[in-house]
Amino acid sequence: MASAPEAESGVALIDTHAHLDDYARRGELAGVLAEARAAGVGEVIAIGTESGDWPVGREMAEGHPGVVHYTVGLHPCSVQADWAGEVAKLAAYWAGSSRPVALGECGLDRFHLPRNDPAAAAAIFTHQRGAFAAQLTLARRQQCPVVVHSRGAFAECLEMIDQSGVDWARVVFHCFTEGPAEMAELNRRGGRGSFTGILTYKTAEATRAAAQAQGLDRLMLETDAPYLAPVPRRGEPNRPAYVRLTADYAAQLFGRPVEELAKITTRNARAFFGL
Repeated sequence: MASAPEAESGVALIDTHAHLDDYARRGELAGVLAEARAAGVGEVIAIGTESGDWPVGREMAEGHPGVVHYTVGLHPCSVQADWAGEVAKLAAYWAGSSRPVALGECGLDRFHLPRNDPAAAAAIFTHQRGAFAAQLTLARRQQCPVVVHSRGAFAECLEMIDQSGVDWARVVFHCFTEGPAEMAELNRRGGRGSFTGILTYKTAEATRAAAQAQGLDRLMLETDAPYLAPVPRRGEPNRPAYVRLTADYAAQLFGRPVEELAKITTRNARAFFGL
C-alpha cells in the first residue's frame, strides 16, 4: 500500500489508536487499510498491549511503511506477576531500525479488577503500578511519547507520571472519557487526551465538554478499533475507517469544516508521534 495517501475528498486523517493485530493474523489487514484510505484515513497507529502482539505491530509497519506505525507496551490488563520480564523485552524494540513511535499502551485499570476478591485485586493493582512505573522509566530514557490507559485510576496515573520525570508534552491519555475538570489537570501539566467514537454518544456530555476544554491545538482522534464504534456504527466492530465519522462529528462540535479539523488533528498527531 502506498504511503500516507490522501483520499479523493482531500481529507487526510490519522487513526492514532487501533488494535490491528487480529486483522493481520486473519489476513484482513490490506482490506482494512484500503477501506480506511477510501474514507480519508491515510495512516493508522497500531497499538501494542502485550509481548505477543509487539512483533506483529513491527511487521505491519514494515509491510506498510508510512501507513501503519506501531507502538509497544504492556497494557494494565495484560500485567501478570511476571511483568518485570515482559517489560524488560521492550527496550530491544528501540535498538532496531524499525522503531516504535511510542511506548504504550500502559497505565492503570481498576475497572477490570476482580470485584469479589479484594486481596487479589490489590495484588494485581500492585503489579500494574510496578509495570507502569517501569515503562515510564523506559519512556523517559528513550524520550518517546507515552500512550496511557487509565480506567478508574486517573488521579493515580497523574501522580505516577508526575513522579516519573516524563515530559508531560509527550503524554496522551487515550480514549479520554473523564470530564473537563480532569482535562484541566492535563492542560495544566501540558499533557493531552485523545478521543474515540464515544464523543458521538448521546450520554457523553462530559467527554464532549472535556474535548472542548482541551481545544483544537492538542486534539487527536482515534478509533480504539475494534472497540467503541461511533454513531451510526455503534454496536458494530470498529474499524480505522470509522475515525472519519468521529471527525465529522468533532467538526460540528467545534464549528469547523471537516477538512480544517482533519488538517489540525493530523498535524497534531504528526507532531506528537514524530511521524
